[in-house]
Amino acid sequence: MTVEKPATLILTGNLNTGTRTVSKGSGIHINVKDKKTGAERTIIDGMTGAAVGALGWGDSAVIDIITEAAKETVYSYPALFGNDYAQQLAQFYIDNSPPGAFAAALWTGSGSESNENALKITYQYWKEQGKSKKTKFISRKTSYHGYTIGALSIGDSARATYFSDILLKSDQCIKMDECHPYRYKKDDESLEEYKNRLLDDLEKLILAEDPETVASIIVETLPGSSLGTCPPPPGYLPGIRRLCDKYDIIFHLDEVMCGTGRCNNGGLNCWENFLEPGQGPDIQVVGKTLGSGYVTIAGVLVSPKVKQVYTDKNATIMGAQTYHGHGFNCLVALKIQERIKELNLTANMFKMGNYMGELVGQKLLGKSKITGDVRGIGGFWSVEFVKNTDTKEVFDVKLDIGHRIQDVCIDNGLTVMGMQGSFKGTGDHILIAPSFIVTKEDVEKIADIIEKSVLQVEKALIAEGEL
Repeated sequence: MTVEKPATLILTGNLNTGTRTVSKGSGIHINVKDKKTGAERTIIDGMTGAAVGALGWGDSAVIDIITEAAKETVYSYPALFGNDYAQQLAQFYIDNSPPGAFAAALWTGSGSESNENALKITYQYWKEQGKSKKTKFISRKTSYHGYTIGALSIGDSARATYFSDILLKSDQCIKMDECHPYRYKKDDESLEEYKNRLLDDLEKLILAEDPETVASIIVETLPGSSLGTCPPPPGYLPGIRRLCDKYDIIFHLDEVMCGTGRCNNGGLNCWENFLEPGQGPDIQVVGKTLGSGYVTIAGVLVSPKVKQVYTDKNATIMGAQTYHGHGFNCLVALKIQERIKELNLTANMFKMGNYMGELVGQKLLGKSKITGDVRGIGGFWSVEFVKNTDTKEVFDVKLDIGHRIQDVCIDNGLTVMGMQGSFKGTGDHILIAPSFIVTKEDVEKIADIIEKSVLQVEKALIAEGEL
């Protein structure tokens, strides 16, 4: 009797087909094994998984860092013991953010976990002040904040819809309109007028829900998989900050994908591009490039205002999960961040990323029949695809254009992230987020492969009668 080897033993994705396998990496390249043939080839990692990579793969200095950290650290259970490395990483983030932005941090294992803890930190912050009616969270339509139940509840996507029967109540997780100028700015409306309309609608929503019941407003500074890196219009985030101040609401920014140097010219926080001097979030979640894919680490950062309530009330933070503040992960992440700073790689990513976005726009906009928009900032960019560039008509969801272009890009030697759902549950885009070490030649190659792949799919769609 012949027993077939299962496609995968890992409980994720399609268990019958499995996925491609990554065997190793070097710099901006990874070696990928075909899931059917096992054939291995080297391709450019243009997405670094989910915008995780900063230093690139196989960095010899990181190997030394990991080796020394394994020798130096010991596990500490956070309910009983702390460790110096978690403290030092917190100090690094505080010191390398605008003065007064942050005062404390919690280190977790993922962005989803960070958002879960941020919700609890927010609620306890209000409860310690006797404001326990503040239990509502306002976040945006077409948003993504992670795959755990609480994180899915404050998000809004097909990933959340599937689990709708077990999510937090919809009257507790309120949704405001997304900020997506390409799709929602009216033809006779300026960008400033569009921004003002969004802020006016948000204020009306706050008042309708009763400010005394609203705990926080939660926004992705630069949305990733949900909307496809739509930079907020000038004044949009400052306007939300002012509304939070006006109505005594926590301002919670999600920078898991866009933060920790990916979208800042020499700094850490994406919001520094958009908020006014002296402004900042009350709570911020981070992850991805914090450990550059070498360790599993993410975090929650809080402002002095939030920390002060906990200290003034002598409150015990409810939490202390098993691997919070893990010494090994914190030390490796700290040394990685110090190396990134020493090599000035966030500035390199900002410069090369903007050049990459400019190149992709030049190659596709007005030339490709299916490219509607190219947008982003620094090291995080998206291309949105449409059936008609004049009307912005979307493709039939069944065609799954985003993932189709993703697969063609991989066949042509480049990873990108294909997504659907950026416009009312429909619409297609790809995301690009390479390592911070990319060179001018690297991004030119990335842009060339994207152009080749998009035009290849476009030609096939014409032949299939879909265009």
